[in-house]
This record gives sequence, C-alpha cells and structure tokens, in this order.
Amino acid sequence: MAGSIYLETTIFSFFHDERPSSEIVSRRNWTRRWWAERRHAYNLVTSTAVLDELTQGRLAHRGKALEMARTIPAMVVTPEVSEIVAVYVAHHLMPTDPVGDALHLALASFRKCDFLMTWNCQNLANANKFGHIRRINGLLSLHVPALVTPLELMEDVPNETD
Repeated sequence: MAGSIYLETTIFSFFHDERPSSEIVSRRNWTRRWWAERRHAYNLVTSTAVLDELTQGRLAHRGKALEMARTIPAMVVTPEVSEIVAVYVAHHLMPTDPVGDALHLALASFRKCDFLMTWNCQNLANANKFGHIRRINGLLSLHVPALVTPLELMEDVPNETD
C-alpha cells in the first residue's frame, strides 16, 4: 500500500456533482478517475465529521455522496481532536466559521494519515498555508499529512511539455 488517505467531504461531493460548470466537471472527472484507477493503492479513511457534513448538505447529490462515504471506515472525533481544532482556530490556521476544515486537518494529523485529500484549495490544499500548518503541528508534536487533490495522486498525469 502507498499509504493512508483521509478523504474529506469534497471528494465524495465532487464525485457525484452533476452541475455543468467547467470547474465542477473537471474536478468530478479527476475524482472519478482517481477513484477508479488509484484508490486501491491506499488505505482510505474518512470521519464521522464528513458523514455529518454530507447529511446536512443541500446539494441534490448528497444522498449518493453519503452512501459512498459510508463505504469507507470513519474515524470518530475524540476530545483530543477537539482540542487540536481549538488550537488551530486560536492560531488563525483555519477560519472559525468552517470549523469542519480545522476538524478534517486535526483528524488526519492526529491519526497520522499520510495524505488529506480534498478539493478545498482555500483552507486545506493551499501551498500558502502549508508552512503555518507545519509550524502549528510541530508545536503540538503532530504529524503533518500531505494536503492533496486527486489529481496530485495520479501516476500518469501528462506533463504540459509532452
């Protein structure tokens, strides 16, 4: 196995999203391709936080996304993880409003996942935040997962010069 991946809510959501926006179509296609071709190379986990977010969602595909997420082992939010979330918010690592982002990072870090896979490129898979994440997790003696999109874990993504 190539390692463990924490699958965040957007992975299940984009897999089933049928809206016609070109950005959504691209993310949906990459997610489906990764799922079909690469997911078996990894140990996949998600969390009860993902299941909760999908349950509360309003998108038409939320039922399908939730059903898919339920096929993956789900980590439970513990008091230790909640304490990590509070530190992330206190250090302005994650915004207070979408506490889910801090919770996903805390779960993946606490459980020492190799990767946190997401399409959330504002608060999670954002190279500009990675140094801050590494510093805070270092202060907490936590593992730092690689924050990736499905595209980044494909083996044969063509180079623009090819």
